[in-house]
Amino acid sequence: MPDERAPWPPAADPLGEALHLLELRGAFYCRSEFTAPFGLELPPLRGHLWFHVITRGSCWLDAPGAQSQRLTGSELALVPHGQGHRLRSEPDAPTPSIFALKRERLGERYEILRHGGGGERIDMVCGAVRSDHPATGRLLALLPRILVLDPATDPARLDWIRSTLRLMAVEADGLRPGGETVITRLSDVLVVQALRAWLENDPAARSGWLGALRDPLIGRAISLVHREPGRNWTVASLADQIPMSRSAFAARFTELVGEPAMSYVTRWRMHLAAVALRDEGATVAELANRFGYRSEAAFARAFKRVVGSPPGAARRTLPALNQQTGSVSTTYPSTSAAAG
Repeated sequence: MPDERAPWPPAADPLGEALHLLELRGAFYCRSEFTAPFGLELPPLRGHLWFHVITRGSCWLDAPGAQSQRLTGSELALVPHGQGHRLRSEPDAPTPSIFALKRERLGERYEILRHGGGGERIDMVCGAVRSDHPATGRLLALLPRILVLDPATDPARLDWIRSTLRLMAVEADGLRPGGETVITRLSDVLVVQALRAWLENDPAARSGWLGALRDPLIGRAISLVHREPGRNWTVASLADQIPMSRSAFAARFTELVGEPAMSYVTRWRMHLAAVALRDEGATVAELANRFGYRSEAAFARAFKRVVGSPPGAARRTLPALNQQTGSVSTTYPSTSAAAG
């Protein structure tokens, strides 16, 4: 039988581990047909990742705290922190709020936007995805304010962007049963592909939590905690799975992750508990049992220590709770309320 304590094999995929945890969900999709001069301002959506793909022409993208970016054909841009931002044909073009523009709503999560002064044509595919998983905050915190992927530097990526957009267009034209679901899933694919390119190439993805995931020893320990959060983990039991000495494991974990192993275990459990409180209506007793606490009181103390309020109070103030845990409570009221 294989040794369960053996280190991760070289074929392990720590980047895939991080992306899998995101559990992205498409919020809405918009096909935008602009003519110069044009401009618009998109609202902030906390916990969402905006994306914009230029399929014809070019435009400028501005976001707070970032340098203006000129987007050209087939470039994929992410605005990953949910902040409001502007799209325009020229740097000085007026940018009215998206709420002031008329849109053709074709479904609950899909619409067409036509806007501009009648000049040069600029076509875009835009939308937003969201994630409720506690891993989201750790990953997104490392991303720049604007992330632009230029497929021209990688022909294979250009092919998958074009292929994905073609599939989205086919579904959008027909809107057959389930079409909106297909479109939003394809939106998720676009975002995951952009994140994967960033994870593979950006030095920032080799530090902190993501750097720890890449480590063949500490990465295995983190993965075990993620997969079995309710197991009775100790520093010794985690070290034994690697295998490493207890002292060496404890020091290496703290160095790479930025907090002690058992602190990470507790924080991860409480983040998952916060999601269960919101989405499942789970009771304190259920959560205490799920995450290996001997009593409701012990669980409640740990929850308050990490989240800042007891489970009962947190359940009544979910938006504040979600802000603290890094998960998402924002629901998009209507795709006709904002899109880009």
